[in-house]
Amino acid sequence: MTGKLPPTASVALPTENAKLCAPAADRNRDALCAVLKAHAPQSGRALEIASGTGQHIAAFGAALPGLHWQPTEPDPDRRASIDAYVADADLGNVAPALALDATAHGWHAALPQQDLIFLANLLHLIPTPSVQQFITEASLALAPGGVLIVYGPFSRDGVLTSDGDAIFDAELRAADPAIGYKDTVDMARWLSDAGLSPIDTVDMPANNLAFVARKP
Repeated sequence: MTGKLPPTASVALPTENAKLCAPAADRNRDALCAVLKAHAPQSGRALEIASGTGQHIAAFGAALPGLHWQPTEPDPDRRASIDAYVADADLGNVAPALALDATAHGWHAALPQQDLIFLANLLHLIPTPSVQQFITEASLALAPGGVLIVYGPFSRDGVLTSDGDAIFDAELRAADPAIGYKDTVDMARWLSDAGLSPIDTVDMPANNLAFVARKP
C-alpha cells in the first residue's frame, strides 16, 4: 500500500502481547472519536481502512458501541497488534482484523453495504492514483446513505499552511516523489467524481482536516 517512507512517517514501537504503539495514535484518538460521534452513523456496519496498530479501533469500538467495526490492515504484525488491543478492551463489536490493501482494484465486492468507512493518516503516504482508487472503491463499498470520513494532513487550496507541514511534505517527497500531501481542491473533486455528496471539511487539531462525504 505504501512505498518508501521517511522514518518520521509511520512510527510503531513494540510493547507487550503483540501490541505496537504509535505515539501519534494516542495524540489524535480523542479528537477522532469526537468527529466520529458528530458525523458518523451511530449504528450499522463500519469499516476502518489501514487500522495500523489498533489503538484507534479499540477506542472507536468503545465510543460508538452501536456500530459493528471491521478493522483492516495489510501488515500481519499490525493485524496481530489490532487483535491484541481489541481483546484487551473486551469489545464485542469489533471483528478480527482482515488483510486488505485498500488501493487494490475490486476490494469493495468483498466488503459491501458499509454504513461508515473511516481512514486516518494514509493519503499523504501513497501516490495520487492510489488515492483515487481508494476513493472509488470506498464509494462502491458504501451503502446508500453511508458516510466516508478521511482524516489527515492536507494542503489547502495549493498552500501548505504551517512550517511543520512544509517540512514533512518535503521529507515525504524526498523519500518518494510520487507521494506527499494531497490538496483540498483535488480531494473535493475526487470525492465528487466518485459520486459522494455532500462533502464537508472539519478542522482538526495539529492543522489536520477530516473530509466527511456521503453516498446519496
